[in-house]
Amino acid sequence: MSPAPSPTAKIRVLIVDDIVETRENVKKLLYFEDDIEIVGNASSGNEGVELVGKTQPDVVLMDINMPGGMDGIGATEAIAARYPAVQVIMMSVQGEADYLRRSMLAGAREFLIKPFSSDELATSIRRVSQLGAARRAQMAPAPPPPAAPAAPPPPPPKGGKVIAVFGTKGGCGASTLAVNVAVGLREVTKKRVALVDANLETGDLGVFLNLPSNRTMCDLADPSILLDEEVFNSVMATHSSGVKVLLAPPRPEMAELIPVDLPKKIMGILPQFFDYIVIDVWRTFHEPMVSLLDLADQILLIATSDIPSIKNTKLFFELTQELGYPPEKTLLIINKEDGRSSISCKDIESSIQHRVSATIPKDERTTLSALQRGTPFINTTQRHLPLTQSVLGLVHALQRPEDAPSHAPAAAPSRSRFLGWL
Repeated sequence: MSPAPSPTAKIRVLIVDDIVETRENVKKLLYFEDDIEIVGNASSGNEGVELVGKTQPDVVLMDINMPGGMDGIGATEAIAARYPAVQVIMMSVQGEADYLRRSMLAGAREFLIKPFSSDELATSIRRVSQLGAARRAQMAPAPPPPAAPAAPPPPPPKGGKVIAVFGTKGGCGASTLAVNVAVGLREVTKKRVALVDANLETGDLGVFLNLPSNRTMCDLADPSILLDEEVFNSVMATHSSGVKVLLAPPRPEMAELIPVDLPKKIMGILPQFFDYIVIDVWRTFHEPMVSLLDLADQILLIATSDIPSIKNTKLFFELTQELGYPPEKTLLIINKEDGRSSISCKDIESSIQHRVSATIPKDERTTLSALQRGTPFINTTQRHLPLTQSVLGLVHALQRPEDAPSHAPAAAPSRSRFLGWL
């Protein structure tokens, strides 16, 4: 049984599933959760939408496939339109990426694959309930305007450039590139660079950089803490390169201590204190991570030339198109390229209808050695290696125009100068 949160008000839950046995099983899984109350159940999408208006739940557990005129996707869209403060958790026996994508686009906040445990279910309910509470607070009526108009505030200072690094699958090398890009930006520009580990459950940037994990994002979770420059300096670890690093929680279960809106809140503040902020984004499309992609000035989408990675790359661009991202916001990087794959960059571009911005050559010996030493390979004397040269090319392309040397163009360098760029 999961630990209950501190608030005394119970989380009101509505179950929508056409199978009676499933509804009863869900009730049994939540029976011992003192902070969760089942306020109703429905056997169809239409009935579920109607009951939301009558029972006013905080969270709806919605089955994705239901017979009748409205399935779980349609019901979720209707709930999101009529009751924006109500949070939906989609349930399905199928875990395909297309189901997850459709659910997120419809407005669901999480996706649970049946069967799930009582801990998984209760934790998910509490997490999305917190998100709903934050939304209700945002939707509260604004205070009346002052009698006399206030002077307009001064324009905000120009903030740092936010670079989000998103891997299309595990093992594609996204974290390795995030670390080396951050260290490279610090070395090339001499500016203030921050590196944020947003993989809250399994983040390991501390291992890549050989940093102690005694201070992490968990130290910022208390809502009473004022997030200012002094607080960030005390919590962020300093790498020998000068990069300041905000580490993820040291254990997976501690990710639950992070409020759902904290990563977005942090990324709204860090650009005031740093010229470049590199985020290693958790590989998910749940709202906290999508909000980081929204805030990013540039997204580095890290893929490899194999079918699973290309499939996920295509799904990524389909979703970002739905979110309204301009194509130039995302740079597609093909990592670990050794020339042996039967799938060429032209094949990838034809499949996903997006340009491949760069290729990074495969060099397992260098990357493994760097990981074992806790030293980024870009920070070594092996500058002649194609791997290092390619990442340096990426670093130069990511510079802000005002930071690029006057004799060098701010655009992406040519292949003749930096290996791997297309």
